[in-house]
Order: sequence, then C-alpha cells, then structure tokens
Amino acid sequence: MVASTHWLASAVGLSMLERGGNAFDAAVAAGFTLQVVEPHLNGPGGEVPMLIRVAPGDEITVVAGQGAAPAAATAEHFAGLGLDLVPGTGHLAACVPGAFDAWLTVLHRFGTMSLPDVLAPAIGYARQGYPVLPSISRTIGAVEQLFTEHWPTSAAVYLSDGAVPAPGSRLRNPQLADTYARIVVAAEGRSRDAGIDAARAAFYRGFVAEAIDSFVRTPAMDTTGTPHAGVLTAADLAAWQTPLEPPATFDFGAYRLAKTGPWGQGPVLLQQLALLAGFDLADTGPADPALVHTVIECAKLAFADREAFYGDVADVPLDALLSGAYNDERRRLVTGDASSELRPGSPDGRTARLPAPVTGEDAAGVGEPTRGIEPQVDSRGLTRGDTCHIDVIDRFGNMVSATPSGGWLQSSPVIPELGFGLGTRAQMFWLESGLPNSLAPGKRPRTTLSPSLALRDGEPYMAFGTPGGDQQDQWQVPFFLFHTVFGMNLQQAIDAPTWHSTHPPSSFYPRASMPRGMEAEARLGAATIGELRRRGHDVTEVDGWSLGRLSAVTRSPDGFLRAAANARGAQGYAVGR
Repeated sequence: MVASTHWLASAVGLSMLERGGNAFDAAVAAGFTLQVVEPHLNGPGGEVPMLIRVAPGDEITVVAGQGAAPAAATAEHFAGLGLDLVPGTGHLAACVPGAFDAWLTVLHRFGTMSLPDVLAPAIGYARQGYPVLPSISRTIGAVEQLFTEHWPTSAAVYLSDGAVPAPGSRLRNPQLADTYARIVVAAEGRSRDAGIDAARAAFYRGFVAEAIDSFVRTPAMDTTGTPHAGVLTAADLAAWQTPLEPPATFDFGAYRLAKTGPWGQGPVLLQQLALLAGFDLADTGPADPALVHTVIECAKLAFADREAFYGDVADVPLDALLSGAYNDERRRLVTGDASSELRPGSPDGRTARLPAPVTGEDAAGVGEPTRGIEPQVDSRGLTRGDTCHIDVIDRFGNMVSATPSGGWLQSSPVIPELGFGLGTRAQMFWLESGLPNSLAPGKRPRTTLSPSLALRDGEPYMAFGTPGGDQQDQWQVPFFLFHTVFGMNLQQAIDAPTWHSTHPPSSFYPRASMPRGMEAEARLGAATIGELRRRGHDVTEVDGWSLGRLSAVTRSPDGFLRAAANARGAQGYAVGR
C-alpha cells in the first residue's frame, strides 16, 4: 500500500513494489518524485523526517532528516544585520539540505534497489514535464513579481514561457533533471552500496555543494525587503550525516504512538493524547462541540509547552511532560470556556520561559489567520502551511511514514546550475538567547514536520501524517480519535470535518498568534460552531473540504493492508494490490 499527497508519487511508489522492491525503495522513489511534482511544497534543498519499521520486529526508528544550522549562523551575525527574527525566505534562512541524505540513508540501510532505479521516475517527470496543480499555479502567481524583479533564476524555471503556468499545463525543470542525471552517472558502474555513497558525495562534497556555496554568497531578496547573502557553505554540507534515533512514544489505550524527539514538534501530539486520556471521549461524538472544545483546549496547553521546552537540546523534560501526574494537574486547567492565555506548565518543577512577543514591523500580519487550502503564499514568498506526506507498507510488513518539506519554489531563488532553491527552516529558530530553540551553529530548528507510526496491541499497525505546518499535530488528533475511539475506517476518519486552533504562536515568520482563534470546516455544522462561539472561541469558518491532507496505511494481524488518502485538494491518492 502507498498513500501520499500526490497521485503520481503514489503510483511511482507502487511501481517499485510491483518490480520487487520493498517499502523503503517505494518511499524513496515517491519522495524524489514529490520534489518534482509538488515543487511549491518540497524540494531537494529541503528536509524529511521519517519514522520507519523494519519487519519483522516491532522497533520503530526515527530517520532525522532535518538539516542543521550552518557554522556561521549565529545570533550575533543576524544582530549585525539589524535583524531580530530569521527571515522567512531567501538565503539567510537556509539550513543544510537534509532530504537527499535522509532518502539515501534509507535506501542504503534498508532498501534493495539501486539509486538509478529509484531516481528514474523523478528524472522523467522533471525532463518531460508534469501537470501543473492549481495550487502550483496560485503559488507562482503570488510570487510572479518577486521572480521577475528579484529572483530571475526562478523566473527562468517557473515563468519560462513568460507567464504563470495555467492549471493542467505541462511544467518542466530540465536543470533539475540534469542535476539528478549527473548524480546517477556518479553512481553508475559501481556496486549498489558504492553507487549510493558516490551519489551522496556528489551532493554533499561535490558539484551540488560547490554550486550552493557559490550561489548563496550573492545577496538575495527576502521577507525583510532587503537582499542578504547566506551563510551556508560547502563545509556545512560535507559535515552532515543523517542521524537515526529512537522515537518518543506514548500509550493511548491499545495503541502506542511514536513520534520524533522534541527537537521537532512531534511529541506535542503525544502530549495532547496524554491530556485527552483523562476525558471520557466515548460519551461525545465526532461533531460534538464538547469534543471539539476539549481537543482545542488540550492543544493550547500542549503547544504552550512546545513553545517553552522543545528544541534541539539535551535537557527537554519529555518524560515529565508525558507523565500521568503532570497531565492530571494540567487537565484541571480545561474548563467549559475558551482560554485566551498561553499557559506552559512546570514539568519537574522547572520555570517556563516563553520567547518575547513579536512586536513592531515584524508583527505585520499578526492576527490574520490562514484560511482554506494550503499553502497560503504572499507576494514576498512568505508561506503558511506547507509540505507533502508519504505512507508505505509492503508485503513484508515494513512501514514508512515520511513528511518531506522545504526548498519550496517560493522559499529561495533557484540555483541555476541545479534547478532548485534552498530551504528556509532556520526561520523557526529564535534569535533571543537562552531558549531551547535559540539559534546555534550545528543545531536543528524545531521543525513542524511530524510523521507518525502506531502500534496496536504491541504489533506495528499504522503509518499516517499530513502536511500543514503547525497544524500537522492538530489535524492528526481528530483523525486518530475518529479511527481509534469512534470506530471510523481510515477514509471516514480522514473525510470527517475537522478543525484546528490558531491560538499558539506560529513557527513561521513572523510568528503570528490568534488568542482564542480557531478554524473549522463549515461541514462541522452551524449548531456545533455556534456552541463553540458561545464558549468563547473565535471561530473562522472555512470551506468544508479545506483543512489537512492526511493519508494513512494500516496492517492488520490477519495480513490485510488498507490505505486512505485525502479528497481535499483533489490530488492525494492511495493505491495498493
């Protein structure tokens, strides 16, 4: 089974399985395909955290494909430029591209196919073209002036005919095809493992790293309105290697949920479940305002802890944050009314410290919630909502949940020799010192990318996830409850009307926050939305099919595989045989 956010990626993944490959081969091929066909949501310059299960055991491993901050990325450097936030676009926000090495690590350690085999579909779509999604056309349209006035190398790829490509038209990226073809040449004529090593060297210590190093030295326009040069170097790329790590886990009834560690936001889903475990959810229902209110209020508490305690540091008090005693105490803060406060707790008796509120020019846009199908992109390239997702289970029971993102076409100008731009994940760091997520060289930003794996009764059961920035670990909660508490099948749980809070500060520049704010699909119903407003929630109704792009795959004890994908956006696809 393969389920993803784009039908071509799902089809490519299944083709690898039909040729005898395993789930890891399929996920890698699908991931490279997504870099081509969803360029507004991910790219080779981005990142991809993954959770994997290697059959026949029940051990889950985190493939931590989030690149680190460059050696020269210091708060002092940004202060010298007069900046108190990392820009949301351009060269300064680039971390080491983690996606390529993460995909190759999975292929090398767990796959069976060669790199030329899994790269061939992506090269084909880049060279021969692929159909333009409406969201690609909207995104290019939003940044057309930025491209033509400031990022001419991006205009050469995405405005190659002198106009924004129409939905359904054919879009090619021959420069990216040439880059991947050159990497394939480096891998050919060698053993499988030696070929993968040669490809990694070409990217991180060869022509790709050299082109990146040279290009970012030239200032590029970013969200500040001033061009800045980057600080990412070839040496930063050469030093990168994808870590393999144990997951963070929490037991919820018969299920054990696995997420990334607190260097990313993944455990915030576990914290929400730890709070919700103390409520009698079965007495509510999927559209019950009592359920929606409780989930929203628990999300506020969990995300407040994310703001205070999460980061790529050694002393995140995760055991305390997930403990029964801590969540019993925190649960008492949930009342019948919507809270307007950001209230982190005191795990292990620690004093919470929140980042200073964003003020002045950096606060422009604060209070404006995102609405409708994501991503939402403004004329500067500033993006809210992002990302792709892939889930795979094969006939052996191998499982992959991967959330590729970053390196979007609107994030950074295209490097002309390579056909892709860099990511902007460093915008998630704080420049304020002394916080768990403060910027430091070699540190990973507290990413929003959040794939999920679940065991049921001790057996590997489900891989799932969604795009959506900060909302990823909100949309996954109703889906998980609908399936595990209310008995919906995967497709019903994905299709059910959903919601999220806009109360917590955004991880994206300029860190907008909407106290008591929430968005709800109109299908949730007038009665439910009315009751939520009566309880004090500032509800924004959005299109009935617009929040989230979840996908999921499961494996039952009887060996049956099941999958589901999202109707929202009309491009997700689940396929199997």
